[in-house]
Amino acid sequence: SVLPSPAPSGLPDRFRMFRSCEWEVLERSLNILQASDFYWGPLSVGEAHAKLQREPVGTYLVRDSSQGNCLFSLSVRMPTGPISLRISFQEGYFRLKNWFSDCVVRLLELVVAGTRNNPLHFDEMGGTPLV
Repeated sequence: SVLPSPAPSGLPDRFRMFRSCEWEVLERSLNILQASDFYWGPLSVGEAHAKLQREPVGTYLVRDSSQGNCLFSLSVRMPTGPISLRISFQEGYFRLKNWFSDCVVRLLELVVAGTRNNPLHFDEMGGTPLV
């Protein structure tokens, strides 16, 4: 399930300088992401985990990453509690583990489809697979 987001308040101004082709990818992806029900914008990891703690396992949200080298984080309610995974942006693509796309929403669709048969394992999850 998805934790619905508050109304977006415009494009974030915290992003580093990008080449014009990267900015076009980022801006397009942000517009799609902001129209989704699961983008929360500038939400701290603590706030995200507090919101997810009360939700069913598998509920997720996307928020702005507090790490300077990542743009977004995917926060997910796991059986052991909420975790956050960084979504990186390199050479015009958003990346999460072995998946990549030029759109964050499409990346998440790929991850959801891909983990049905091959769960993700991250050190942050303590060996618990993400499906």
